[in-house]
Amino acid sequence: MENAPATKTNTFAANTPLAVMQNNISRQPITKQIMFLLAIAASIAVGGYVFMWSQTPSYQVLFSGMEAQESSEVANVLQQMQIDYKLDPTTGALLVPASEVQGLRLRLAAEGLPRSSAQGMEILSQEQGFGTSQFIEQARYQRAMEQELARSVSELQNVRSARVHLAIPKQSVFVRERKPPTASVVVNLYAGRTLERGHISAVTHMVAASIPNMKSSDVTVVDQRGNLLSQPERDSSMALSDTQLEFTQKLEQLYISRIEDILTPIVGMNGVRAQVVADVDFTVTEQTQESYNPDLAALRSEQLAEEERVGGFGPMGVPGALANQPPGGGVAPEQAAQENAGEDGETTTETVTPGSSSRRTTRNFELDRTISHSRLAPGDIRKLSVAVLVDEPTTTDAEGNVVTTPMSDAQMARINTLVMDAIGFNMARGDSLNVVSAPFVTPIEAEPLPGIPLWEQPWVWDVGKQVLGALVVLFLIFGLIRPAFRDLNKSPSKQLANQNGENTDEMSAEQALAASSKNGEDIAKLTTGSERVEQHLTNIRSLVQQDPALVAQVVKNWAASDA
Repeated sequence: MENAPATKTNTFAANTPLAVMQNNISRQPITKQIMFLLAIAASIAVGGYVFMWSQTPSYQVLFSGMEAQESSEVANVLQQMQIDYKLDPTTGALLVPASEVQGLRLRLAAEGLPRSSAQGMEILSQEQGFGTSQFIEQARYQRAMEQELARSVSELQNVRSARVHLAIPKQSVFVRERKPPTASVVVNLYAGRTLERGHISAVTHMVAASIPNMKSSDVTVVDQRGNLLSQPERDSSMALSDTQLEFTQKLEQLYISRIEDILTPIVGMNGVRAQVVADVDFTVTEQTQESYNPDLAALRSEQLAEEERVGGFGPMGVPGALANQPPGGGVAPEQAAQENAGEDGETTTETVTPGSSSRRTTRNFELDRTISHSRLAPGDIRKLSVAVLVDEPTTTDAEGNVVTTPMSDAQMARINTLVMDAIGFNMARGDSLNVVSAPFVTPIEAEPLPGIPLWEQPWVWDVGKQVLGALVVLFLIFGLIRPAFRDLNKSPSKQLANQNGENTDEMSAEQALAASSKNGEDIAKLTTGSERVEQHLTNIRSLVQQDPALVAQVVKNWAASDA
């Protein structure tokens, strides 16, 4: 009885769950032990994989169609932002978490990414091997110019990307044989965007100004749908008509905005509609006028000529033989006597010599003359026709119904006055104004756009993955691993007793040995006493090695019976 405490301690140690599990495992064949351990390890690995898979977010393509250089730049920026990303093994596209796609696109756009991978003048800085010909150098330069022009065209707001092709012929020393260079531009526009005529003209002039001896008419612009955007030079009259129409539309829109701005505070937002038709005179008139003022005459020059001749007439006539002949007949006296009576009655005689005198005066007067040349600018307004529609105010009656109230005459007169002052109404010009008050039709509210289905939203897939991973892990734990460990924690006697419906604690030693023995021979050898003691000890040792839990239970029962 002295060894009873030690035996009892060993019995309790043998009955611990870990010891029972070890004994149950050790009693199995080595193949089953290995399979059991592999199954446990596989279950744990599958559970860990499913858990990690459920925690991995869904990935979407960040940018499609990027070159390798662009992808490298974007990947470096993502690393600096500490954003997880993956590369699609099939397409090589960058994949980022679906919940961060839009935010990352905005942040990368602020950084100017992705950039175009096409090289411009940078291609000239690359290393050139020995033996590079002049043709290769010229081709590299032309390629660089094309890329630089494509970059410049892509800077336009409505242009997604652009390509430029230059056709620069080799110049000849003979002027007559020289050919002008030409260019073609292919623009890829954003969806729903167009290029206005002014933008197209800007593109053609920019390309033409970048290449020597190129005219803007030699530049062709085509969009991604194959539409020719750069039309050939049209008739000047047609171009002028387009300009006049554009000017008229802008003028009409200016008057409409004036009317709406001045009436909106009165009738409210969207409570007024206005249309203006302007008759504009685009006739170019030039006139020159010259006028005189006779009241403001001024003496500009005066010429006075006096001539006096005394005595004979002298030689006269045309010089010649007849003129040199002496006159015939008598000669009149050369002097004549003239008697004059004096104051004292005396008479005096004076001799008068015959002769002639003449006087001529020429005066030039300058009158006040005005010459004016005027050119009247086109765009004079001949007539304005204005129509204004004003919404009637609405009120709510006692029953809660919305009722429209027509405007009074005073209100309409006030609106007419405001509109006349806003557009510069001129009765002498023939302007017309018509203001009408009528209730507006309430617009039908458009149906809201269908929302994204619940199963197509990124967060639903993330939650579904986590729920599925949790279910798989719970199934592995409670459906496979826990039942296996629970069976291993049962002692052989309890397992057999549970199968037979008996209580193991109330079994005797012989019953326990008989229940656990495979063939009953070991129990018979211990109880009959026909064998020798050594044989009994050998049998007991072998039994202890095969099933120590059973032996511990037998010893426990013996100690209990002795007590």
